[in-house]
Amino acid sequence: MDLLSLPFAVTDWADIPEETYRGETGTATWRTITAGTVRVRMVRYSAGYLADHWCERGHVVLVLSGELVTELQNGSAHRLTAGMSYQVGNGAPPHRSRTAGGALLFIVD
Repeated sequence: MDLLSLPFAVTDWADIPEETYRGETGTATWRTITAGTVRVRMVRYSAGYLADHWCERGHVVLVLSGELVTELQNGSAHRLTAGMSYQVGNGAPPHRSRTAGGALLFIVD
């Protein structure tokens, strides 16, 4: 993530179009801004969402509402609630998301 290439900008997330992606179960709805090599997203996971892949991309993830469980491919799982975040670098442990009741996230990667 290269924040040096980001100009100042204010975002009204309601103006950003939604894209919906199917998980193994449930859906993820993204609102995405891309600037250079940086992607900034608001992501809403539906109740019962489970990612359909293990991700190796680095992220900074902040849970805005709901509850998120981030699983690492090594078998560990980390429960995050509103106000909690995690950080992981590119190529660090493969990880995936799941949520029983749904969650709203702010993600920079």
